[in-house]
Parts: sequence; C-alpha cells; structure tokens
Amino acid sequence: MFTIRKITAADKEIFINMMRKFYTSPSVITNGSEKIFEDNFKNCNGGSNFVEGFIFCVEDKIIGYGILAKSYSTEFGGECIWIEDIYIESEYRRCGYGSRFIEFVKKNFPDKILRLESEKVNSNALELYKKFGFKELPYLELVRISNGKF
Repeated sequence: MFTIRKITAADKEIFINMMRKFYTSPSVITNGSEKIFEDNFKNCNGGSNFVEGFIFCVEDKIIGYGILAKSYSTEFGGECIWIEDIYIESEYRRCGYGSRFIEFVKKNFPDKILRLESEKVNSNALELYKKFGFKELPYLELVRISNGKF
C-alpha cells in the first residue's frame, strides 16, 4: 500500500540521504550542500510557512519524498504551488508513485496554479509531467543567491 504523509522529525536521516542522491543526479543542476539539506529539512518540518515536505511509503518502507513551495504568480494571476522536488528510490520508479504524488497535489490544492522545473535530460519526468497537462515555458531562468555560491 502506497501512502503520502507529512515529514516528521524522525524522517531526518533518510530524507537528507535521499536529498543527497537527488541533488547529485542529472535531474538537478546544483549538488546542494549539507547546510542546504539541513535547512530544507528544518523548513519542510514546520520551520517555514512557504514549504511543505512529504514522505512516500510503500507499506512501512520510505521510498521517496516530495517538496512543495508556495508563491504567487502575477503572470497567471493567482497563488502557485511549486513542485520543487519529487524523488523516488530507483527500484520504485516507473511504478506510478510520481503520478500519485501529482494527483495528491492536484486534489489538495485544486484552485492553485501548479508549476515545476525539470532538466531536459530527465525524459521520464518530462513524460510524466506532460501526461498531467504541464506545458513547457520557453523562459530562461536567472538566479542570484545572496552568499554568491552557485
């Protein structure tokens, strides 16, 4: 049985280990850092009103996680839910769990604009997102990080 639940303090070690895998994969441009992983865990576990973290389980085994961030889009005139991360352990991929998380997000945020980013090389993820009606936007994204590290 597959379940999605909010992240808890007890999930810290496995959550951070999964983030390390995700952020060193071709799916992400940056490799993150231990500080970023710690901050993400803290914020996903109630430390911020802008982000929520979820754990994916099959039976009692943790197999992945998802992170959602809240924002507003002037371009689309409404509140947004950014699907920041979807990570599923390799042996559980292509079993429909990513689809189930997107369905969960659609159900729990029915009136929100859903947005996400993906690397072009992540063809499996792109296939999934397009199946759910996500469209590619032809933007060039720019970022400035206050500590200058990127």
